[in-house]
Amino acid sequence: MAPAQVLPLGELVARARALAEDGPRQLLGIAGAPGAGKSTLAERIVAEVGPAARLVPMDGFHLAQSELLRLGREARKGAPDTFDVNGFASTLRRLRRLEPTSVWAPAFRRDLEEPVAAAIEVPPEVRLVVTEGNYLLLRDDPWEEVGTLLHQVWFLDLDAELRVRRLTARHEAYGKTPDQARAWALGSDEANARLVAGTAGHADLVVRLADPLPG
Repeated sequence: MAPAQVLPLGELVARARALAEDGPRQLLGIAGAPGAGKSTLAERIVAEVGPAARLVPMDGFHLAQSELLRLGREARKGAPDTFDVNGFASTLRRLRRLEPTSVWAPAFRRDLEEPVAAAIEVPPEVRLVVTEGNYLLLRDDPWEEVGTLLHQVWFLDLDAELRVRRLTARHEAYGKTPDQARAWALGSDEANARLVAGTAGHADLVVRLADPLPG
């Protein structure tokens, strides 16, 4: 992975604001391994930019739990083939072409462990759409289209030990036992993290926050 630039949050917010001024609507992606802090960073950027920005996370395109069970993929939830990548790309295409009416995107409810359809409204006046997810820079078909639809993609890096601690705490918070949480963080999550690390070279910016945000 290319060396990361260490930057304060304010610098990234300023870059996002500048991107929003570049055209009728710009799409910014924040990629990184599970637990790197992508969601928190994306939320902070959108909050700082204000009403002109919206967050449309990749996680909203998780396959439903019933489908993961049917397909035998429930133990690998979070792997590339557990997402509706074509639906994600279709939504990004609609967002990029700035339709005259609102685009509605799904959200992922961690308390339910399920995606919820049409939970995020992106009205025409929104000038910056931020999306975040593990696989925005993946070059395997059909994921490779996703990167071409984003105007910029930043890769967020974080110390691996801290990242695993965050993931373990997150899994515990959503009902796993400590042993189950650590096993998932070091198993499925870490396998995905290794895959994601190999995509950092495709990013427009590889960054570590000077003061890491809570995971």
